[in-house]
Amino acid sequence: MNGARGTVKVSLMMALLALGWVGCLKTEEFPNEPRITGSSFAQFADSASLTVFFTDGDGDVGLDDADDQPPFDVGSDWYFNLFVEYEELQNGEWVRPNLLLPLYYRIPRLSPTGRNRSLRGEISVALKPWPIIPRPPGSPDDTVRFSVHMVDRSLNVSNSETTPEVIIAH
Repeated sequence: MNGARGTVKVSLMMALLALGWVGCLKTEEFPNEPRITGSSFAQFADSASLTVFFTDGDGDVGLDDADDQPPFDVGSDWYFNLFVEYEELQNGEWVRPNLLLPLYYRIPRLSPTGRNRSLRGEISVALKPWPIIPRPPGSPDDTVRFSVHMVDRSLNVSNSETTPEVIIAH
């Protein structure tokens, strides 16, 4: 009988220690507005990948297909929620050429479950075809960069992050 009580006491003590340790873990807290914390860029033969690292305090990033009512309806300013701007270095100045299609994306809904709604993550988009603006063979190398920002479901706009310069060899 004494051994069983001792086991229960030890188990209870270990459970209390574990709960105390878990209670000391700090949950990450971020502002409710999405924040882009960095980006990376990779080139491949016929495509490229832009990855954006972000945080969002209330976890309301992304949209479902069912999110099609205003302000997220087709043709509205908020139908897309990831905005990428293409820039070229021309004569020492960064310019945004007029592209036929904007580089806007609709991030899928990312909603955490549980009490801590904060998100920290990364979103990658494929840029295809690559390069975006083809140049004739033999033309000089191009220097480009991308500026990116995002919007959450509460219509909070993130900061803008600009990638490092990318050299496109021809």
